[in-house]
Amino acid sequence: MTGTTRTSADLDPRRKKILFRSWHRGIREMDLIMGRFADAEIGGFSEAELDTFEALIEVPDRDLFRWITGEDETPANYDTLLFRRLKDFHTHGAPIHA
Repeated sequence: MTGTTRTSADLDPRRKKILFRSWHRGIREMDLIMGRFADAEIGGFSEAELDTFEALIEVPDRDLFRWITGEDETPANYDTLLFRRLKDFHTHGAPIHA
């Protein structure tokens, strides 16, 4: 996957901005992690979830990547239900290619 697969035409301005920022993080790995999750979920986010996701977008790539991969413990203020959904979205219980 090279970029967003979701159109932003049906999104309000705040969601469009968040979707764009999700795909333009700085390092490609985080673009794919945040962007793919945003593509799949942003349309259904509540206002509180948008707030939480915007806070995650502000976290430096290196820190957020280490939390998602489990290399570092996630600080309590970021260990939210939405963060866990993001992490679970990219967890595979079986090989991707069988």
